[in-house]
Amino acid sequence: MTDLVVRPLVAGEESLFTSMPDPLPDVPKNSYADGLAGGGYRPEHTWVALRGGRVVARAAWVLPPGAAGRPWLEWFDLSDEPDVGAELLRAAHTAFGGPTLYHAAMPPDWRQNPAARPPMAAARLAGLVEQGERLRFRWTGTPKVSSAVHRHGDPAGTDVPMPPGRYAVRPATDRTEITSLVARNAAPQILTGSETARAVAGVDLATDPLSWVPGPPQTWRIALRDGEPVGLAAAAGDVCYPMVAYLGLTDPDALDALLADVVAVLHAGGAAEVVADVDAYRIGVVAALERAGFRPVRSRITFVPAG
Repeated sequence: MTDLVVRPLVAGEESLFTSMPDPLPDVPKNSYADGLAGGGYRPEHTWVALRGGRVVARAAWVLPPGAAGRPWLEWFDLSDEPDVGAELLRAAHTAFGGPTLYHAAMPPDWRQNPAARPPMAAARLAGLVEQGERLRFRWTGTPKVSSAVHRHGDPAGTDVPMPPGRYAVRPATDRTEITSLVARNAAPQILTGSETARAVAGVDLATDPLSWVPGPPQTWRIALRDGEPVGLAAAAGDVCYPMVAYLGLTDPDALDALLADVVAVLHAGGAAEVVADVDAYRIGVVAALERAGFRPVRSRITFVPAG
């Protein structure tokens, strides 16, 4: 069998990375070319395994300009045996001074998809262990009216009127109110892009979302029951995608109402799609997203160095 060559790219041969067919073309991802243009991907952080001049494994670590942490593995494809992928990872880890995080982007049905398994098997062989799974959902439809919510003096709600119900929703008044409500939610139900916030800026999105989520306080939505705040959500329209950046509740029954409101506000602002990330084990939140018209588009499994 032809000898295997494992090495990083050098400047000028970036097309070698894209010469390998994508084994998971339906998984949403930013293009490698865009990543290079933005400075997150770099040739020296991009590794390939070659057999007879053909790429049989590829891996791209990302570190956006100004990021606080180390590069993390964002893109890893394998058309050969897991041992080959593990050899590539070990060589790169040695060059990086030790193993790194790996955020494996997989289709939502990855357990039934044979093409999704080799990279994760290679990661385990290279000494990485699974830490958790998060699902990305995307809404691309028409806002669903919730009978459990009405708008509370909110001009943004006039485009998609909702009938009176159990909960009212209004904009946040200021950062102090947001900070106070964040402190009441130890485990928010929805955190979109939390891995990136931690890796790039060292921000814990669950406890300090205002350090990461852009926009004025009025883009934050507060659910009320009998006049008392019971939920907080960030309708973030000025990021890479319109998203439910944060959603935390002290009354779990307010989830449908707050989701419907955030989608309606973003839609009224021109969003044709809205994304939301949720831990896979939160079955109730997954069900609520599906009721609101969201559909799963990606699973992201995080691998960390053993120990």
